[in-house]
Amino acid sequence: MKKITLAVFLAVALASCNKKNESLVKDVNNKDSLTLNESDIQIDEIPENCYMEATGKDSLFVRISDNLGTVTGKMHYKNFEKDSSFGELVGMADGDTLKLEYNFQAEGTTSTREIWFLKKDGNLIEGIGEYNETGEQYKDPKLLKFTGGHTLKSADCTSIERKLK
Repeated sequence: MKKITLAVFLAVALASCNKKNESLVKDVNNKDSLTLNESDIQIDEIPENCYMEATGKDSLFVRISDNLGTVTGKMHYKNFEKDSSFGELVGMADGDTLKLEYNFQAEGTTSTREIWFLKKDGNLIEGIGEYNETGEQYKDPKLLKFTGGHTLKSADCTSIERKLK
């Protein structure tokens, strides 16, 4: 009798386990309140800021986005009767200073150069300093001066978008 009772108990227990597994599979396949759709997620756009400077027939255009200190963007030196360059900016914001790497194309080659800007009074002021032997990094960033270089004024991004392509 004990064997029959034990067998019945095991059969009931196994049947109950199978039902729980089936209900778990159904729950996984059904959406619940924790499931998110793309429409449920609202991502704020990262604000873009645009700047430009025009000196005679030369101009410089910059568009940057700052995502919690990570800065990305584009820059285009458009020079008259000199080689122009255009490329990508990537780097970081350290207070009011943007420490960027400019990956650009000029004269049919791709190059990289460190470039720093100071954000002041709604403008970007390019840092001026001596570069190392490769011309890619500043020799001593502590000696950078934010006078005498390019001073870019804030500009409407839609008006300069075609200049950055």
